[in-house]
Amino acid sequence: MLRRHPVPYVLVLAVSVLLALPALARAQESSSNSSVTTVVTALGPDYSAPPSVTKQDVSVYSAKAKLNITGWEPATGDRGKLQLAILIDNAVSPSAIGIQFKDLKDFIEQQPADTEVGIFYAQYGTYTTAAKFSGNHKEVAKKLRLPFGRRAGTSPSIYLSLSDLAKKWPGGPGASRREVLVITSGMDQLEPGLQNPYFEAAVANVQKSGVIVHSIYAGPLRLGLSFFGMIAQGNLGQITSHSGGDAFFQGLSTPVSFKPFLDQLNTILRNQYLLTFEPPSDARRGRLFPINVRVEQSHVKLLYPHKILVPGKK
Repeated sequence: MLRRHPVPYVLVLAVSVLLALPALARAQESSSNSSVTTVVTALGPDYSAPPSVTKQDVSVYSAKAKLNITGWEPATGDRGKLQLAILIDNAVSPSAIGIQFKDLKDFIEQQPADTEVGIFYAQYGTYTTAAKFSGNHKEVAKKLRLPFGRRAGTSPSIYLSLSDLAKKWPGGPGASRREVLVITSGMDQLEPGLQNPYFEAAVANVQKSGVIVHSIYAGPLRLGLSFFGMIAQGNLGQITSHSGGDAFFQGLSTPVSFKPFLDQLNTILRNQYLLTFEPPSDARRGRLFPINVRVEQSHVKLLYPHKILVPGKK
């Protein structure tokens, strides 16, 4: 009679290890609860300064999971260093923006001494640098120039240029806040319709880069009244809110004055916090995960990125 021999222990161990490898790889991809930090803006009604917001007033969720907050501090001083880029779409009408230069120059010169400002123009699907990031605000303001308007050399897609700026951020390390004010109609010549891969890629790229986007709509009334103009304005609203910024509009055309919006942007920049928390245990390194930040005070509005990147490679 044949007798079955027991499976050698070493073979059983080897099989067990092989079966466990995929789970081990997934575990190594997870965040290991390493903390992440993002910028949150707190605002009172009508862009007023909010009441004091403390760590105990704030909670963070990802899906239904409440996350552990490890830090909440005002974004001021060295810890809250700001690099502010002004990205002007070269396709914007020169006559529409030329009358806004005084307001823009005043806004640049009003920035705190520890804020670095740079001026860039969207062109050829990328960007050109008019003024590098600098704390010498008067010199930066002098580098403003009129855009080209719709002619050869303008950016075929403002979202390609914005993606390029976010991915190749020219400010170098050291800033805990990286924000950009985009002045554009939001119109995408490459894909003006509802399904726009360049817009979708730009949303993901600014979130992965931790860049907060603000925008001022600058376009002719005939565009604002059109179907494609409404899509363009909607896209600007989405990319700003998803990144943690704000979109400024005045009706369906270029505002008569940028000053009210620039004053509101100043309020935003002066009421920001650095929120540090532990991502969910299933968040993967090198990938985005959704968050929802809540505050106890009923009259406080929060702006924050809708998705956060867990540092590290996939």
